[in-house]
Amino acid sequence: MQHRPWLAAYPEGVPHEIDPDQYVSLTQVLEDSFQRNARRPFSVCMERWMTYGELDAASRSLGAWLQARGLPPGSRVAIMLPNILQFAVAMAAVIRAGYTCVNVNPLYTARELEHQLQDSGATAIVILENFCHTLEQVIEHSPVQHVVVTGMGDLLGGAYGAWVTFAVRHLARMVPAYRLPLSGGRTVKALPRALSEGARQTLRPTPQGLDSIAFLQYTGGTTGLSKGAVLTHRNVIAAMLQAEAWFTPALRRVGEVAATNSIAALPLYHIFALTLCLLAIRSGAHITLIPNPRDIGALVEVLKKRPFHMLPAVNTLFNALLQHPQFRSVDFSRLAVSQAGGMAASEGTARQWRQATGCVMVEGWGMSETCAIGTNNPLDATEFSGTIGVPLPSIEVAIKDDAGLTVANGMSGEICIRGPNVTPGYFNQPEENARAFTPDGFLRTGDIGVMDDRGYTRIIDRKKDMILVSGFNVFPNELENVISLCPGVVECAAIGVPDERQGEAIKVFVVKNDATLTEDAIASHCRENLTGYKLPKYIEFRDELPKSNVGKILRRELRASR
Repeated sequence: MQHRPWLAAYPEGVPHEIDPDQYVSLTQVLEDSFQRNARRPFSVCMERWMTYGELDAASRSLGAWLQARGLPPGSRVAIMLPNILQFAVAMAAVIRAGYTCVNVNPLYTARELEHQLQDSGATAIVILENFCHTLEQVIEHSPVQHVVVTGMGDLLGGAYGAWVTFAVRHLARMVPAYRLPLSGGRTVKALPRALSEGARQTLRPTPQGLDSIAFLQYTGGTTGLSKGAVLTHRNVIAAMLQAEAWFTPALRRVGEVAATNSIAALPLYHIFALTLCLLAIRSGAHITLIPNPRDIGALVEVLKKRPFHMLPAVNTLFNALLQHPQFRSVDFSRLAVSQAGGMAASEGTARQWRQATGCVMVEGWGMSETCAIGTNNPLDATEFSGTIGVPLPSIEVAIKDDAGLTVANGMSGEICIRGPNVTPGYFNQPEENARAFTPDGFLRTGDIGVMDDRGYTRIIDRKKDMILVSGFNVFPNELENVISLCPGVVECAAIGVPDERQGEAIKVFVVKNDATLTEDAIASHCRENLTGYKLPKYIEFRDELPKSNVGKILRRELRASR
């Protein structure tokens, strides 16, 4: 193992190593937690609570129903759900039944859904009825044979649940008409019926090992067709233990870890939120589910209802909360962890967040391929560092050149990672896998960074987003961080545009909350903080920037619309 200078930065109580081999499978982790925490709350959604015991029973029933369909062990089951109680039920059912979860973005277009179903070979899907019209368009061109359809209120209970489903269908009209064909022996079942039938059956133990596939986690597809990162039971368990090791000392400062409340505003189909959900299960803690995080007003109202201890978010969500007029009326006294990830956090947002909440925004870095775990800033930090921190327990990070050789500290290169949480490769992608790893087993991430002598890494940018101005490399993250500190700027994004003289010129898109802010003021701010070749040639104000469903700003859409 390489020299690990970052261990000196570990807070007290954080171990240097974790041991995923203490479990035989992720199923064991789930069942141990369900038994230990049966009476404790697991999640709350729209003010309906679900206990670990209820999650145990419902997932057992759904798992038995899936097994009764004759699916062989290892079959892929797609989950196309937002952050509602049904998500964890479906996820646990699939794992416990011996299958592989394929998490699907509920807002996928038909083209995107068809690709993921075909690529994964999913033969079953659990889907919210709001999105069945998309499935209808592609199901005949997919391997899906079994469909479990759920309404928004199915697990909310009684008259309240029925009213929610009615309101979503008929008042909000959020369920487009659909018809799922039954040709070829296809099964379409409402979730309540599947649970009722499964409760009369037995969930059979299925042989699973640490090398069995737990999830196919599809990458965002920003550079082409998305790929399924294979996440084994060992990968997921390792990530849970690494997150637990890192966060537990900070959470203990506000009380019993099992009593903590984490806000799940980021979508659970995304690896960032999914891993933190699994961390809650491991700890016996509970999560607050936010079905629609775009409704910032409703999110703020939820934050007001009860103490919360962990708030994971991307920079754009932190920003949106800060802009809401009621946000500062929230009680932040129990907030112990403000975890930024998923995209670069900006110093301007971090500074405002600290002022508003009293809690330091702590930035981390990870990927779908690493179960969202990689590096993180120490949780005893007293200020925003501007780095992605240090590798978590049992993880090695190296900065390498194109030949796969580690460069000296202070030199830029590709961030590469190795550890028990790192994917063994992409599903059915042997050529991609050959390119993805260095000869010594590090995963190439595509991120460009610099590591200092203490083991802290600073991301410069993604390779594909680098702007080449007159032979000089310009990294958009640096520009965006500087511009975010200009008074009146809410958020911004920088791209390269063709330029006859320079090869590429810099164009910046800005969202402002000060009507008096001008292009000249931003240009002046840039001149004060950036060297000549990094200055934007074009500045364009917009009311909003295009974002993925996770909240990442989509530079590729800005390039297409420039």
